[in-house]
Amino acid sequence: MTSESPSRRWVKSSYSGSGGSCVEWAPAHVSTTGIVPVRDSKNVSGPILNVPASSFASFVAGVKAGAFTTV
Repeated sequence: MTSESPSRRWVKSSYSGSGGSCVEWAPAHVSTTGIVPVRDSKNVSGPILNVPASSFASFVAGVKAGAFTTV
């Protein structure tokens, strides 16, 4: 985990709604580093989880396939 980088443009999922329980990611950072930075949208100055792009893609595919329905 790392601290905030001011140059990142953070994006919330279009599925987030207005409930506030969201994560954000910085898509432009992925193309230059191969790393997907993820953070809690309610704590923008908190820690950032840096995930390899291939692992993040596998996670998203699992979500779309319904692999995490018991959460």
